Amino acid sequence: MTTRPASRTGRRTELRSTLARWDVRYSPYAYIAPFFIVFGITGLFPLAYTGFIALHEWDIVRSSGEFIGIGNFAEVLADRTFWVALRNTMSIFLLSTIPQLAGAVVIAALLDRNIRAKTFWRMGVLLPYIVAPVAVALIFGNMFADQYGLVNTMLQGIGIPPIAWHKDPFWSHIAIATMINFRWTGYNTLILLAAMQAIPRDLYEAAAIDGAGPLRQFLSITVPQLRPTLIFVVITSTIGGLQIFDEPRMYDHNGAGGPDGQWLTLALYLYNVGWGTFDFGRAAAIAWILFLLIVVIGLINLAVTSRIATSDKGGR
Repeated sequence: MTTRPASRTGRRTELRSTLARWDVRYSPYAYIAPFFIVFGITGLFPLAYTGFIALHEWDIVRSSGEFIGIGNFAEVLADRTFWVALRNTMSIFLLSTIPQLAGAVVIAALLDRNIRAKTFWRMGVLLPYIVAPVAVALIFGNMFADQYGLVNTMLQGIGIPPIAWHKDPFWSHIAIATMINFRWTGYNTLILLAAMQAIPRDLYEAAAIDGAGPLRQFLSITVPQLRPTLIFVVITSTIGGLQIFDEPRMYDHNGAGGPDGQWLTLALYLYNVGWGTFDFGRAAAIAWILFLLIVVIGLINLAVTSRIATSDKGGR
């Protein structure tokens, strides 16, 4: 009479054991699955569909087109405007990313020290980031106006002739890079500051006892310990820097990248081709070229940053 309840209890125990094993084995995948599902819908699918459109002479009305292979890519690469936009993008990227990261590291190191009103200063560096990009571009566009801008007025006040901020390609790149640095330096500063605060304080105390000054401590302790965070900041800055759109778009009232394309970037060129001529096949090809460019430069930055960050450790 006791065999049936005992066997039922055994089956329940075995079922619980099986469910427990499944929970340990599969529950992590269930937890992270929503992210990959959303990423696949909003990220991978648009990327693949853009590649599909790039291989066709796309008609937006019929949502289809004739397959032309790499014809759109060949047409883009043969277009002089593309190479002008690529040159401008790389110039603005270098003029913004390098000073931005250097300034962020220095400001984060200063905020990591024992200063008064630390919370106020830490929140202050983030304020430019929360300002709307369009507002920043409009303000700086007027500041860097060729005739009556604040910057040229100040330069004339100290005897320096006015600069053609909207006519000369180099100086227009400087102005746009200044906008980008204004917005993003504080954001990167807080990321680096959080990483600096995670560094054990006893390392600095031991270095101070050994006679190392603040600069030596920064180079020998802070920079090597920031390796993972530096790689993250460099990669994100590369991705954002090569997709510059808001600042060059709002730098003048035309929003076309300058009369002669002085500050036309790849993202703005993509927009002009897609919504200016409605040539979505060529626009999709530009988008894929930009994507591949970001991947290649991102990998180069990853390799260079990893080598620099570990050079001190390897030297020892």
